Amino acid sequence: MSNDRGSTDPFGLETVVLAVGGRDENRVKRLVDVALQITTPERSKVVVVHVFDKDSYTETVQSISNTGDEYIEPDELASQMAVVQQITDRLAENSIDCDVRATTGRKGQGIVDISAEVDADRVIIGGQQRSPTGKAIFGSMVQKVLLNAPCPVTFVRDQG
Repeated sequence: MSNDRGSTDPFGLETVVLAVGGRDENRVKRLVDVALQITTPERSKVVVVHVFDKDSYTETVQSISNTGDEYIEPDELASQMAVVQQITDRLAENSIDCDVRATTGRKGQGIVDISAEVDADRVIIGGQQRSPTGKAIFGSMVQKVLLNAPCPVTFVRDQG
């Protein structure tokens, strides 16, 4: 038995973390479509998560602030990002309750930490396919989440 969105759970998951980065604007539709497949308006909440490193936090504050030197809470800052707004708007159009959570620091660890804090049932994360050499040289934020998340993780890969 499945709901009209194709979820394997007829009642949908309770808490889904949808991790999003600044380069996910080309993945918004696919990320939200995956979230809609496993959630229901009556039961589910999607927590849209963004982790800022020091440089991206500063750049984002400068892009939305007149002075660029004020402190803005990470949650509030992430809520103002276009990619986050696109995701929350699409979720709201489908009557899915959502929150925005953000932190600063290492991306993979931040996603894992927030997933544990909200007691996530699933994490959805996007990324690009990389060769084993690319992972060894540059590390893999996605790999960190896959190996350390407190729940199952769904990876949405770039098409191409």
